[in-house]
Amino acid sequence: MTATIAPQIDHIAALLAKQGYDVSQTGPGILDVREVRSGISIQAVLEGEIMFFTLPCMTVSADKLTPTLLKKMLAGENGISTSYFQLYDGPNNTVTIALNNFCKLFDLGAEDEDELLSCVHFLMVDVIAARDLLDGVKEASKDGVKEAPKKDASKKGAAK
Repeated sequence: MTATIAPQIDHIAALLAKQGYDVSQTGPGILDVREVRSGISIQAVLEGEIMFFTLPCMTVSADKLTPTLLKKMLAGENGISTSYFQLYDGPNNTVTIALNNFCKLFDLGAEDEDELLSCVHFLMVDVIAARDLLDGVKEASKDGVKEAPKKDASKKGAAK
């Protein structure tokens, strides 16, 4: 771990923990951030001045990713306000569908802290819309789907 990443990642972990998240460092510049009430986990990776956040939604067999579903995922009016979908190839012809977000850090002052907390909050909100959008995939492949826990919509403000 470089000398500049250690203090930054420690500061970010402390900030998220102060907001009530369960945070553990899983490698140099890598955090596992878990929203305690819902159990939803986000992987946060610091690369240089950019903090990347990834929230896996579900893993499905690759044949479930139809053109219709992919079009829904990319549509501007899909209900996903600030995050974006990304597909990750997995073993045995599976694909993990994840939501992603990122922010650029400057000096880890108040504005950066607000950006970090906003990214996490937006992912938690966007995962609700993503679940609704991806519900058809779950129905079509009940035995081939692994999902992250659902977040209770009544707890939208939990990441403030």
